[in-house]
Amino acid sequence: MTTIKAVVYHGPLDVRCESVPMPVCGADEIRVQVDACAVCGSDWKAYKSGNPRMRPPITMGHEFSGLIESIGAGVHGHALGERVVMATSVSCGECLYCRRGWRNLCTDLRPMGFYYNGGMAEFVTIPARALEQGHVVKVPATVKAIHAALSEPVSCCVNAAENCGIVQGDVVAVLGAGPMGILNACVAREFGASKIILSEVNPARLKQAGMFGFERLVNPATEDLTKIIMNETGGYGADVVIVSAPAAQPQEQAMTMVRKRGTVCLFASLPAGNSMLNVDSRPMHYGELRVVGTSDSTASHVQRAVELIAGGSLPVEKIASHVLRLDDIQQAFALMESGEALRVVLTP
Repeated sequence: MTTIKAVVYHGPLDVRCESVPMPVCGADEIRVQVDACAVCGSDWKAYKSGNPRMRPPITMGHEFSGLIESIGAGVHGHALGERVVMATSVSCGECLYCRRGWRNLCTDLRPMGFYYNGGMAEFVTIPARALEQGHVVKVPATVKAIHAALSEPVSCCVNAAENCGIVQGDVVAVLGAGPMGILNACVAREFGASKIILSEVNPARLKQAGMFGFERLVNPATEDLTKIIMNETGGYGADVVIVSAPAAQPQEQAMTMVRKRGTVCLFASLPAGNSMLNVDSRPMHYGELRVVGTSDSTASHVQRAVELIAGGSLPVEKIASHVLRLDDIQQAFALMESGEALRVVLTP
């Protein structure tokens, strides 16, 4: 085989499924035969409006799973046929943040699908840097490919849950019921949350969230979310509020929904140039609130995500709402734009 099929980014509104050369596997690399790659919101945003980190033409996709097909002579610890996933923002291992174990905050991150050719293809080469820095995670053979591909987005929610310190019995409010909001709620439940309150202004999204069994669904456009959270918590407020909606208003309001010494997590980012908040500092001061951000994930987060998926209680079969072929990338983007899909997974 000299060429393979891949989804290639050529620029905003110019993404094509086309033939590209088979990626080379160097002495310090492994080559993976991809069998599933989920489409991330960042992929859709790059398609719609570009991404300065991407130098076209480049193969897209960072939420992939596959079987090791080739192993370079200098690589040890892996075997042909192993299923692997990745912590796909590849770190340098040398900067202050890497030395402290915060590899997701590396000053020289090189993400798959943005810096390196990604996994929306029949084959992908995992670069030496990723292997050297421990970014490759093995997956049990019992895990389906389309579910393993969700390890990366689940790992971002694992990072959020750890940053928030979610423990058994917590009440967790998640603002925004898009794909990552629902995943955050599911992971919070895995971490021991006893009550999930999920809010969403889009009625279709809220209805979609109904199949996950969360304790309370709220439309803040028609209901007083803060009042409901207070009523559900005996007047104290949620232990943790995770804001997965990319809008300023819920980030500002989250401070009014959390108990004293509670945690607010800003999971979703706001657009560059339009990211300022107007926040009342008094509840933060007098309530001793913790406000944390969460960005990306490390290999340890991916490992925990794989364990959750393999454990069977995380409803990944509902998250992977649509399975399409690589040729259907435009249909995948349309499903995401309409809000109909939670996660579209592409297969070669």
